[in-house]
Amino acid sequence: MIPSQASLPVGVVIRRTPGVTRWARYYWKVVAVLPGAGPAEWRELRREGDAVEYHAGTATMHLYRADTEAYLHALNARQPACYVVLRGGPNSAEGRALDLVLVTASPYEAQDYMEGGEEIVEQVPMPPGLVAFLREFVEQHHHEEVFVKRRRNKERIDRKEDGKGDARIRQAADVYRSPASRKGRAQ
Repeated sequence: MIPSQASLPVGVVIRRTPGVTRWARYYWKVVAVLPGAGPAEWRELRREGDAVEYHAGTATMHLYRADTEAYLHALNARQPACYVVLRGGPNSAEGRALDLVLVTASPYEAQDYMEGGEEIVEQVPMPPGLVAFLREFVEQHHHEEVFVKRRRNKERIDRKEDGKGDARIRQAADVYRSPASRKGRAQ
């Protein structure tokens, strides 16, 4: 029995460079993902002058059998990519301005996070090992769905007038008029 889902820990590498304006002290950019990475919490990997690269964290990338169409879309792109979802963090003074939320191979899921506007979604080139892992999962689980055009029922339903108008009106003349006012009636 083939499992219906798979997961893989993926580390995220973020580069911090000095900002260009006085309003942004630093510029943050996701530069790579590390498939199979161990746990890390903003571990410094490399420093080149003012630029610093951090292993910001490791998130588990989950693959689901129902999402193989999205994964296939990601694999067939000119440059296969995965998506890193980040949220602004409170500790920017300590050098940590972003919190890692999610790593996904589904462009559809990434698009859902882009619509909210609260998260930052970065597209990162997928390393060859991750491409192979994803391709194997898709080959095991993807089944093309045959398009079936829905056929219309030819029955005429516009001949009945059930439920038309206000049920409180007893006469059949003007069913769209409002009920008579209670003014002038004995109470």
